[in-house]
Amino acid sequence: MFRELKRKNKQLTEEECLTLLKNERRGVLSVNGEDGYPYAMPMNHFYDERDGAIYFHSGKVGYRTDALRLSDKACFCVLNAGEREEGDWALTVKSVIVFGRVETLTDPCLIDDICARLSRKFTSDEDYIQSEIDQYAKATLLLRLTPEHMTGKRVKES
Repeated sequence: MFRELKRKNKQLTEEECLTLLKNERRGVLSVNGEDGYPYAMPMNHFYDERDGAIYFHSGKVGYRTDALRLSDKACFCVLNAGEREEGDWALTVKSVIVFGRVETLTDPCLIDDICARLSRKFTSDEDYIQSEIDQYAKATLLLRLTPEHMTGKRVKES
């Protein structure tokens, strides 16, 4: 069902893919929108090594949640900022694409836990994190992407 990467010499290992998911702060989540158009949006994410899932926080209403009610299939793409070898103008960029299914979670304890862990990718200010959770957790919908297929690639601009 899922296609394999054709240029195997550019393929990232599973470990490299998971490192990108774990360390990068944001990516683009794509869902099946209305009338066959894809709907893609930049999203902060949290990769949970405990269950191998990718989590996102969302509002409880909107186009994204409507689209996910119609189809739980999604694709998530993350790429790094790239690295430049000394004396070279071109960047080498690593990316990972994850295909899977998204479910919505409403457990308040899980929302608090995942949102706190996601926030720690951006700040170590625990008072700020707790304040945000206290203020917004009740209005938060937690999305869990369970991967079905993942592939990563290393590409040098040229």
